[in-house]
Amino acid sequence: MNIELSDNFYFSKGSALVSVIVLVLVMILLTMPSCQVAQASYSHPGLVRFQSRIIDYRSRINPRFKKKVRTRTRLIIVHTSELELESTLRVVSRGKRFKNGRTTPGGHANYVIARNGRVYRILDKKYRADHAGLSMWDGRSDVSDISVGIEFVGYHDAPLTTSQYTSAEMLLLILKRAYGLQDKDILTHSQIAYGRPNPWFSNNHRGRKRCAKNFDRTRAGLGPTWPFDPDVRAGRLTPDPMLAQVFYSTSKAVVHKGNTAFQVLKSDVISKQNSAWAIAGEDYNASSTVYVLPGGNTLAGDRVASSLGWDRLPVGTKVLLNQQTAQVRQEAKDIIKIISGPMTARCHAGEAYHAASTIYFLPSDRILRGCAISNWDDLPSGTRLVVGYKGPFIITKDKTAYGIAGAKFKDPGTVYHIPGRGPVQGNRIPDFKDLPKGTGVYLPTAG
Repeated sequence: MNIELSDNFYFSKGSALVSVIVLVLVMILLTMPSCQVAQASYSHPGLVRFQSRIIDYRSRINPRFKKKVRTRTRLIIVHTSELELESTLRVVSRGKRFKNGRTTPGGHANYVIARNGRVYRILDKKYRADHAGLSMWDGRSDVSDISVGIEFVGYHDAPLTTSQYTSAEMLLLILKRAYGLQDKDILTHSQIAYGRPNPWFSNNHRGRKRCAKNFDRTRAGLGPTWPFDPDVRAGRLTPDPMLAQVFYSTSKAVVHKGNTAFQVLKSDVISKQNSAWAIAGEDYNASSTVYVLPGGNTLAGDRVASSLGWDRLPVGTKVLLNQQTAQVRQEAKDIIKIISGPMTARCHAGEAYHAASTIYFLPSDRILRGCAISNWDDLPSGTRLVVGYKGPFIITKDKTAYGIAGAKFKDPGTVYHIPGRGPVQGNRIPDFKDLPKGTGVYLPTAG
């Protein structure tokens, strides 16, 4: 045996040792929860930089709100605001105003995450935010007392943005470290809220909120939620069938990714399988919930029981949430609707607000389909829209309005986009010979 062989021998031993170490490290990484692997990529300077960019909104808090330091923090609860950014910030900081004149003093979240990923600090994380309402988790009621509240600007039935998930992952990592929490300690409002008996449930029950049922845990760098609802299992609450399938299905994809498979079942129209409760949750009988009956008549939620009865709401009734009731009764009948103040795209179009068949006519004369809009916070006031339409079919020398729409070319349901003027209904055009070049015709998809 010569010296070269000896050197090779020691080199082989070293290589084997390195291989063993690498194998051990790989095994450790593979057995770590997926969130820990993902979140390890955020360096301390990166997290410090993220925190420095949080927008301080604490000075806007309602003076009536009484700050109270939580004695312990066991959970983080994520919400969807069901509003646009401006309204979200106003409500969580200044409070809610109800039609009966009652108001709340604000302080309804610790943080808000906008669609562009910007994070707003409404209250310092140490303070109790009044965000969970009537709630219970694992036998503990009033979850606001033991949790941090985070609002995502957006709706429970539409995807949150990549920017929101990126910011959420960093914010959640910081909060988990601050309070020694695990992934399973991060829950959605819909998981912890419960309701009192109502026409559909004879006992206390889950399902009061649909809030954040679309929260994708994987995209937020988190592992799975609880495999069961502890309060339902203990008999304290009756399960909500839809939420039970969203959060506690045996399918790992649904457990990790929230309400993805069940989005195909979503609808804001009452059917035999889709009740007012299934659509509106606790807001089913609110004055700000409007029921548009087949034929166009409307009823506010607080008048349905006395005027019609919940069991007599006809199939095909459309449910609109967060409405200015007096205004919507007229606008529900208007084919061309206008975005202004609290009357958002969602208020007008319901769940179809981001559909390809919902057409938006911006004040700049730009035209967009709902599916092409990503930042709803930038949709300007004065934007007009039609719901359930196809087009445009452009009028040319050889293709007239009659050639496109047939006998319905003068109908109020046929909409013309006139360059520089915007959308106009067919019955409001006095002379079709004067339609300028480039006029587009939009026809109802159901026509």
